[in-house]
Amino acid sequence: MTYLKLIFAAVFWGGTFIAGKLISHNIDPSSAAFIRFFIASFFLIFLTVKIEGHLPRLAPDKIFIVFLLGLTGIFSYNLFFFSGLNHIQANQASLIIAGNPIFISLCSVIFFREQLNFLKVIGLCLSVTGALIVISNGNLFTILTLGIGKGELLIFGCVASWVAYSILGKKAMNDLSPIVSVCYSSIAGTLLLFFPALFKGVFLNMASYKPVEWASLFYLGFFGTVLGFLWYYEGIKQIGPMKAGIFINVVPVSAIVLSFFILKEPLTFSLIIGAVFVITGVYLTNTVGTKKNTG
Repeated sequence: MTYLKLIFAAVFWGGTFIAGKLISHNIDPSSAAFIRFFIASFFLIFLTVKIEGHLPRLAPDKIFIVFLLGLTGIFSYNLFFFSGLNHIQANQASLIIAGNPIFISLCSVIFFREQLNFLKVIGLCLSVTGALIVISNGNLFTILTLGIGKGELLIFGCVASWVAYSILGKKAMNDLSPIVSVCYSSIAGTLLLFFPALFKGVFLNMASYKPVEWASLFYLGFFGTVLGFLWYYEGIKQIGPMKAGIFINVVPVSAIVLSFFILKEPLTFSLIIGAVFVITGVYLTNTVGTKKNTG
């Protein structure tokens, strides 16, 4: 059941790109993000109480870091996410974001003095090359002549936000459990998103949302956030972070497959080659490289 839950968690996360694309053209980014995390926070509070026995009070020195977690991992990440999906395909976005572990590894080297061995360097190069292949549709020279598009830049904003969230989260979880950290950061992010969503008329526009858009928002909040998180951390607890981390490679694969069948997005040769590069690079960085370090 542990391995099955990890596969489903990865598929749920892959599905967030499809759900995000389905609502990106009709619901503004701040409203979509606010509703997603209002739903997520509602369920996370109950989940935290069930796991912890109560909703722990935050020490004064933890309030600021929780605010930063909400600002980076919830507020800015989701504004970039929904804005980016307005401009590029879901399968392209998923492959750019799949490079998150690479950039987290780089920041771990810089900020936490972790070692970057030969295999991790190879993994880094493969993932970056794969992302460039996807962005340029197989013609790397177009990046030099035309630059990177608006959609790609916005999705890179997701990557930067998630890297910051992960680095801050590592510090926060010295004293807080993962479920408490995510619960409070979700609440903080929801509060931050409330004001731009209110400005965009979120409560006035709700009546115009289509059933498929409400279903997508619920999917993003419950399956893509709460259930995906719960099952992933159950997997870490049962089989360890190294083995559980391998399942992250399923995320872009599931996103590409789902976008093909649901959104009818084409499977181009450059997308497939880029996916192979990115996934291989992430695998080398987070599994093979780790084994070498641990002897």
